[in-house]
Amino acid sequence: MRGMSVIVKKIAQLMSSLIFVYGIYIITHGHLTPGGGFAGGALVAGAFILLILANGSEYVRLKRQEEGSSLIESIAVLSALVLATVGLAAGSLVFFNNWLPGGIPGQLISAGTIPLYNIFIGMEVAAALITIFLALVIYKEEISK
Repeated sequence: MRGMSVIVKKIAQLMSSLIFVYGIYIITHGHLTPGGGFAGGALVAGAFILLILANGSEYVRLKRQEEGSSLIESIAVLSALVLATVGLAAGSLVFFNNWLPGGIPGQLISAGTIPLYNIFIGMEVAAALITIFLALVIYKEEISK
């Protein structure tokens, strides 16, 4: 797959950057507004998928393995579990305990560990969706050979 016209590629670059920034906004403000890790991660993945669709599969130099996105996915899940286990080890005997101090309600840094969970979940969802998309693209290219 070689990609689309120059106009589509440039519009996709512009739109994907806006979608990416909005996805990061949704992830970081998930404890203040509706949204969070899953919704923001889906937007971030959508931004990358839009670039791949506009520029073609050569844009990411696909291989048989989706090593980069799988590594990010694993690191994000491990980080969330470590954060949850630290809450358990902090002496409260509650897994996923909010052990960081809360701030002023309504402020960005006001929810303890919840924004950190949103960030890790967003990374995991984005990496998982990109991995699924890349696997489907690789499968399609192998079938068309």
